[in-house]
Amino acid sequence: MERDGQLELYDRVAARLKDAHRTVRDLQVPEDVRRALTRRLLVITAASKQDLPGAARRLERLMADVDEGRLPSDITGGHDGTP
Repeated sequence: MERDGQLELYDRVAARLKDAHRTVRDLQVPEDVRRALTRRLLVITAASKQDLPGAARRLERLMADVDEGRLPSDITGGHDGTP
């Protein structure tokens, strides 16, 4: 059972990451902001290999910030799990 739950979480995180990359790509923001957001998504992707639940939480926080208009210049370092 534990394995099934992990696979479901993996599928959800993978789909959410794909959507997040699409969202970031489509944002009407300066290129440096887009690069910073993409970098954060790549960090979350790498983290998902070691800590899938933690990566899912960081991804949700990052995308909530983006949805609310809090972009990298407004987000304090480490809020999404990146240094």
